[in-house]
Amino acid sequence: MAVPVVSIFATGDYVAHVRRGIELVASGGIVVLPTETVYGAAGLLSHRGARDRLAALRANGAAPFTVHVARPDDALNYVGEVNEYGQRLIRKLWPGPVGLSFPVPAERRKAVASRLNVNQSDLYDDLGITLRCPEHIVAADLIGGVEGPVAVTAPVAGALAGMSWSIENAAQALDQKVDLIIDAGPTKYSKPSTLLKVGADNYQIVRQGVYDERIIDRLLRTTILFVCSGNTCRSPMAEALARHILAERLDVSEPDLERKGISILSAGSYALPGARATPQAVAAVRKFGADLTHHRSRPLTVELIHQADMIYTMSQNHAHQVMALVPSASQKVSTLDPSGDIDDPIGGELTLYQDLAGQLRQLIEARLPDSLQKY
Repeated sequence: MAVPVVSIFATGDYVAHVRRGIELVASGGIVVLPTETVYGAAGLLSHRGARDRLAALRANGAAPFTVHVARPDDALNYVGEVNEYGQRLIRKLWPGPVGLSFPVPAERRKAVASRLNVNQSDLYDDLGITLRCPEHIVAADLIGGVEGPVAVTAPVAGALAGMSWSIENAAQALDQKVDLIIDAGPTKYSKPSTLLKVGADNYQIVRQGVYDERIIDRLLRTTILFVCSGNTCRSPMAEALARHILAERLDVSEPDLERKGISILSAGSYALPGARATPQAVAAVRKFGADLTHHRSRPLTVELIHQADMIYTMSQNHAHQVMALVPSASQKVSTLDPSGDIDDPIGGELTLYQDLAGQLRQLIEARLPDSLQKY
């Protein structure tokens, strides 16, 4: 008889099926679950039977397992202190299709393995540990419900990449090797995750995957995002003023901000792409040395929100719209004016825009951190 398969989004009882998966893994079972990259077999490393079954499924039985965590902060349980650059990698790339290999001191490796009751060689190599924080609700909910280190590995049999494989064939191939397959449909990327080695102030690509170096470098930039509704008045004015203020503060030209790894962007929650800033907005910021002549509107997207380190909105409603798209962005989004909403000047006279430009400039100077250079 083939291993049971649950189509988790088609059954109408998501919570019950996740709970079933949690109970199986916690008791030493092996569950095939989806991530955003590929499907993998999940098991509890502190359970000897599960560990041996996972090892039998792997292509390379000698290397340590890749532990998967439900939340980025869970990495600290295995790594301990993370340097500033490592913290930035975690903040910018997780959850997401990237594995991070952290250096871990020998005494920390020994202590963690002892505390978790696992073989040190199952978690760590001679330098450290590789961790993954998948961006998939099923993986996060299941892993987050299990006490102890959960390893996820792609079984050799079936080559569970994406959903190009047949569920029925996979169930037959993995019969008696796993206890449950959770089918969540095609994976987002259908290819392996990128693996990075974390250094003191740089990274090294160990394995090519979903993200290449160009994408990683873009994600690692410091990005400040301003959000309004149409992206033709308030947020582009704030963008242009912030770029001018930061260039002066860092004593560089505005184009050099990009070369320093700082991006300043704006978007609109209801914007259509490609619209110019209003003539009044262009004229108002010019008084303060800022340039809006080349601005073109862009809609607010999930990717932009993930990319941003700091998000300043023109109203509380815009902040809610950001968090509706990406709930985890709540820690980096705030209204530009802490005391209330900034009114939309659309349709107003130039003097209204000039007053707004002065207000925005004062708020930006107060809100942007003096420590921005470190990013």
